[in-house]
Amino acid sequence: MEIEAKSAENQKVLNRYLVLAFGMIIQLCAGVIYMWSVFRKPVSDYLSWDASLTSSIMLATFVLGIIVGGRFQDKFGPRPVTVAGSVLISLGIILSSLVTIDNPYLIYLTYGVIGGFGDGVLYTTTVSVVQKWFVDKRGFGSGFMVAAFGFSLVIFSPIANAMLKGIGVPNTFLALGLAFLAICLVSSIFIVNPPEGFMPKGYVPAKANVTKKQFTTKEMLKTKQFYLITLSLALILPAYFILNPLFLSLGTQRGLSESMALLGVMITGIASASGRLITSWLSDLIGRKGAVYMINLITFVSILIMIFAKGVLFIVCIAAIAFGFGGAAGVYPAITADNFGTKHIGLNYGCVMIGFGTSAIVFPLISSYFIKNSEYVWPFLLSALCCLVAMILVYLQKKPSEV
Repeated sequence: MEIEAKSAENQKVLNRYLVLAFGMIIQLCAGVIYMWSVFRKPVSDYLSWDASLTSSIMLATFVLGIIVGGRFQDKFGPRPVTVAGSVLISLGIILSSLVTIDNPYLIYLTYGVIGGFGDGVLYTTTVSVVQKWFVDKRGFGSGFMVAAFGFSLVIFSPIANAMLKGIGVPNTFLALGLAFLAICLVSSIFIVNPPEGFMPKGYVPAKANVTKKQFTTKEMLKTKQFYLITLSLALILPAYFILNPLFLSLGTQRGLSESMALLGVMITGIASASGRLITSWLSDLIGRKGAVYMINLITFVSILIMIFAKGVLFIVCIAAIAFGFGGAAGVYPAITADNFGTKHIGLNYGCVMIGFGTSAIVFPLISSYFIKNSEYVWPFLLSALCCLVAMILVYLQKKPSEV
């Protein structure tokens, strides 16, 4: 079956929505990276060992997968790289079913390193492809793609929770890994680049967009704009990364029942998916800077209220923070493409995501000392300060036409 558009304009438009749909299916499976808050306690109990660091390791290798996957999909095309990513993430989860109490640390290698790396490969490849198909509305395209990634938490959290209670940790990993392998491999068939020079029917790009320089990664790294974008991304996210592994445990401390805390995790998934979709869509209307200012402000206010929030207010705050996190994930692919072009978007966006990975590792480590003593005020204040600095960095960024 030939997927890439060849001639008729209508066929080109039809095909790009086909690519978007199957890319969203892959992203839905890849979003398992954010389910560790559901897995953490059952896995730790099963292994009789604290496996909480798995999330941080997976986020780090997730970013490495984005960088490597971006480079290879720029060079070899998206389909073979998507297949490779599908195999790796599934293999990581399947191998996790074999980890036992005798060698519990292997969960870092299986779920953390192998699964996280494959996840990053899948994420960057599908997001990069959609930027090329939706040159007329990049926010829309990337928004739907990464919204599926965030919505994964909503779908798979209750499923995984029921499976963990019903069939245990090993069988849950095995079943999910096999399911993801089958679904992602089939969907990979449809992940292709558009034809050279593809333009959607009726779309006439502005002259500035036609003549815009397509930055290589080496050229991008020499620009001030790249560092402003990457650092601003890193400083928007600390609130989410500090709270993410604590959603269930902190929720129960703040007056929620176990079932309400799990509901809160699902709500964060809905909020994250909504943030990815709504912020990306708004960025096409009000501009990328305006959209980033909005999610910064939401995160800033919410993390300050989180200092004393309990019960329902706690859920509202974590949902707002997840919305801001999802918004950043949705709009920054478009920001990267706007500033540096789409020809090398795979590796270029992977480099921007270094800010994501750095934030995912550094800020939980900084806050861990305080959290061990059940002291959350200072980590929350640090997150609020980071939002203010991110605002300044966004203000300093040039318009894409001036890069």
